[in-house]
Amino acid sequence: MKAMILAAGRGERMRPLTDTTPKPLLKINDKSLIEYHIESLNRAGVYQLVINTGWLGEQIKAFLGDGSRYGATIEYSIEPQTAFETGGGIFHALSRLSDPFIVVNGDIWTDYDFSVLKLQPQKLAHLVLVDNPPQHPAGDFAIVDGLACSEGEQKLTFSGIGCYRKALFKGQEPGSFPLAPILKRFMSMGEVTAEYYTGMWNDIGTPERLQQINA
Repeated sequence: MKAMILAAGRGERMRPLTDTTPKPLLKINDKSLIEYHIESLNRAGVYQLVINTGWLGEQIKAFLGDGSRYGATIEYSIEPQTAFETGGGIFHALSRLSDPFIVVNGDIWTDYDFSVLKLQPQKLAHLVLVDNPPQHPAGDFAIVDGLACSEGEQKLTFSGIGCYRKALFKGQEPGSFPLAPILKRFMSMGEVTAEYYTGMWNDIGTPERLQQINA
């Protein structure tokens, strides 16, 4: 199975840090966020990676190279500086990916074990949900009998980690579009499962959060 690391975003909330450095290359304990993902995926036996790049993407490519020094192979899906949003970015890279494939946001820090990430037969997506952080108290999705739901009293936050089949994007057109509406449509059909992860997870969304974690 291949994995895609989303690394094309501008990182507006992380400015001024991201004016000169793409967010996935920001560091925790002298190691970049994206390196943590590569190492975690390798430990799970996932060595074939696709990374989408946009803003300052040449820095990511120069830093990671072909992935050989991490024991991995890296392909790059190049996007325009405006990026394609999550859905459009995945769709743009779809021909480079396996079926199914893993996706992880490049701007999170987590100890999630990717070896346990499974997609049930006949389902189109599986999401990892976490406790709602202070900056996102309303959450995104609920879990009911193992299925992800867009409505519910106990909503959790989407971690940015998921496993998808290519059929999830059937009928989509190239360009910029979000992933959430697609997920919600298939949730209504019972095609999306979810799990609740209680381990370490952080959304590195602001310079203050990055500083707090490093401290």
